[in-house]
Amino acid sequence: MHTTSATTIAAIKSEIAAQLGFDQKYPPVNIDDKQAAIALGVKASTLAVWRSTGRYNLPFLKVGRLVKYRIHDIAEFLARRTANHTGEVV
Repeated sequence: MHTTSATTIAAIKSEIAAQLGFDQKYPPVNIDDKQAAIALGVKASTLAVWRSTGRYNLPFLKVGRLVKYRIHDIAEFLARRTANHTGEVV
């Protein structure tokens, strides 16, 4: 299983905070689905499909009708999906 370093995740969290216009020193813990979609470069409707089908292991919070994502979970998701190549190592 591929593990990611805390440093990598912290760097990704900082990038997400900057991308969304938050103070990088004090970013929010949770963001809404629209902000998460921006951070991931997908549409909010794509996240809705992922949630309903379980396509990707991206945790989310459900508060009434609101959907929230932890910035840390998004950073971990991006770190796990980071690849160095698409081919087989020979």
